[in-house]
Amino acid sequence: MKKVFLTALAALLVAVPAVKAQKVNKTAILSKIEKSDADIADAKKGAKASTWLNRGKIMYEAAMEPTKSLFVNMDPTMLKLAVGEPASTGKATANEIEYETWVYPYFTAYIKDNKIVTWKQTKDVYSEAVPKAIEAYNKAYELDPKTAEKAKEGLKQISDFCSQLGNTGLDSGDYAAAADAYAQAFEAQSGPAYGSPDPQLLYYAGYLRTSDGANNPASFVEGAEYLNKAIDLGYADEEGNIYYYLFHCYYGQKAADQAFVLKAKDALLTGIEKFPKNQRILDGLMQLYTSEQGVGDPADLVTMIDNALAENPQNVDLWFGRGRVFYALKNYDESIASFAKVVELQPDMFEGNYYLGVFYTIKGDALNKEMNEKQYSSQAAYDADLKDVNAVYLAAVPWFEKAHELKPEDVDTLEFLKQICFRLRDEPGIMDKYNTYNALFKQAKGE
Repeated sequence: MKKVFLTALAALLVAVPAVKAQKVNKTAILSKIEKSDADIADAKKGAKASTWLNRGKIMYEAAMEPTKSLFVNMDPTMLKLAVGEPASTGKATANEIEYETWVYPYFTAYIKDNKIVTWKQTKDVYSEAVPKAIEAYNKAYELDPKTAEKAKEGLKQISDFCSQLGNTGLDSGDYAAAADAYAQAFEAQSGPAYGSPDPQLLYYAGYLRTSDGANNPASFVEGAEYLNKAIDLGYADEEGNIYYYLFHCYYGQKAADQAFVLKAKDALLTGIEKFPKNQRILDGLMQLYTSEQGVGDPADLVTMIDNALAENPQNVDLWFGRGRVFYALKNYDESIASFAKVVELQPDMFEGNYYLGVFYTIKGDALNKEMNEKQYSSQAAYDADLKDVNAVYLAAVPWFEKAHELKPEDVDTLEFLKQICFRLRDEPGIMDKYNTYNALFKQAKGE
């Protein structure tokens, strides 16, 4: 008897999800919203903070209802138990990753390796739920500052919900929606009851609008607004990329007005002054200075950095940036001189030693190319040039060796050492180095 009962129960558990479909209490929620509309329209009730606090809760419920059962890394079996069978299944690619998709009336779940990775909400219960929730909590605080704690708690719920929407939008490749969600998260935190909003949310919104600009040029306008507001609030990411994204937002608007080219330049110049080591900003400046007439001479970048170095000659980042600029100008001797200063100031910086080796190698490659294009009239002339080229390659070896000492697992360093030592294998002691670094390279590559 017991066995039969358990079998019947198991069959029931299997059967329930098969017939269950996603249920969203839209009618009940809309009924609550309708009553709330009437309450705030009533002179007596609308003057009470409690009426607005209750409205904020109702709007929050409406906002989160479609996806309230979802969470990242959720097992799909749990999704079926919580929401029911999908209306359909399929495949989709987001951010160059292919997912299995489960389509429900209010959202599409993206599944990878049998886990819910992200989702895209496709329908709302009430489209104005988030802004009206923010309005309601702000109004409650305005009517009665003593509600600050409750209002802040409600605003935090809205901000957290919007941040989650931003995260899922980023993962699903819906950059515009993700940007708007982060901007709304910031707006929720901007209420007087909340305190200080986090400008990083605006940075996320601006970055995502920048990414969306390639397909939707109007996003560049919004991206610039978000990024400028974040900067005005004193925000800058650790590497200074905010100025690089601002450059793209301005440059993306140049078709509408050429004045945006100069705005793009100013964004980069401000960024490079604060973050002279940022390669993206340097690349942006070189792009502008070499492709846009009237922007300036690329050599101006060197003057700017050298002026800064005159005031602060021990600034490693400035020397680093100087070396990068000269590399872009194909002045390899000055690149080498700049990075020699970097390692003088910070002998144990991996990047300094690595790039010093790289620039010696690049100079050697350039000289080698010149040799291959020359017509030699004597073996002696050829041998003299070859000796000079090999001397440059040889100068790279100790810097790569130092870089390897500092970061033994770096495969690129080992590959440079292997290749250079093979070229110089006839030099005294270099063949032994080749054998050593070739073996380490194969080991690092798992060969």
